[in-house]
Amino acid sequence: MFARVDTKDPQAVAAEVQAAYREMFPAGDSGFISRAFGWADECFNGRYPGYQANDARYHDFEHTLQVTLCMVRLLRGRHRVKNARPRLTQRMFELGLLAILLHDTGYLKRRGDNKGTGAKYTLIHVDRSGEFAAKFLRARGFSKADIHAVQDMIHCTGVNVDLKTIPFESRLERIVGFALSTGDLLGQMAAEDYVEKLSRLYSEFDEAGRYEKDGSKGSALGMFAGADDLMRKTPGFWQYYVLPKITKDFIGLYKFLNSPYPDGPNEYVQRIEANVARVSRLVAQRDRNGNGHGAKEA
Repeated sequence: MFARVDTKDPQAVAAEVQAAYREMFPAGDSGFISRAFGWADECFNGRYPGYQANDARYHDFEHTLQVTLCMVRLLRGRHRVKNARPRLTQRMFELGLLAILLHDTGYLKRRGDNKGTGAKYTLIHVDRSGEFAAKFLRARGFSKADIHAVQDMIHCTGVNVDLKTIPFESRLERIVGFALSTGDLLGQMAAEDYVEKLSRLYSEFDEAGRYEKDGSKGSALGMFAGADDLMRKTPGFWQYYVLPKITKDFIGLYKFLNSPYPDGPNEYVQRIEANVARVSRLVAQRDRNGNGHGAKEA
């Protein structure tokens, strides 16, 4: 089993990532991990010039830390498999880490944007994240190639993205992008408080739908009738969207979380299945109680 890490504590997650980085790249840049996490903390907590602190209720800094931890564990698991090709390089790992730490910066509001929360940008947050990452990394001297790689990885997280249209520069860049997207899905759904946070997720979709009426593109308002409906559809989301996505589109990279590899249990999948089963029980209980919102889990 993986060590228990407090994902509300950026330093605890950074320490776990530092240990994985040191294992994979003993001669790596000893200061890179702390710099990367410091940059992310700066962005999410309102210390980046021109931007407010993150105020999205679901896609907050803890969400980013949860999915970052999952991606890093996946890449470390793959790196331990000696015949996994192509081999993960130090630089591509570093770019992948930057990409996942910045992948939800599209929820950040600029200074003076006082209407609603950053959740209103749900439908366009992936593109906004890519643009933010480019601006942020360019100011820190990253090359065009590195910035494009980070943007490609971020774009993998789009719900309806056609992965064939993403102009990856290499097979390894593509693999790290798929690892990022796998971590983004599994890391959040495996969280201990995932079920409790579903109402927050619905509130973001609802706000995005209302913002869409004000001029953004797409439609989120019609996806769910309410928070209960989102909960009711969560088991199907896992079975019919996430599982096929991580298995086929993201080439089964989640199996590198199996311990031991390749046939051991997958702790992330086990946690998700437990969360989904809990959701199903809650839905059934609410149905028995006439959709009573005060029903408690048996």
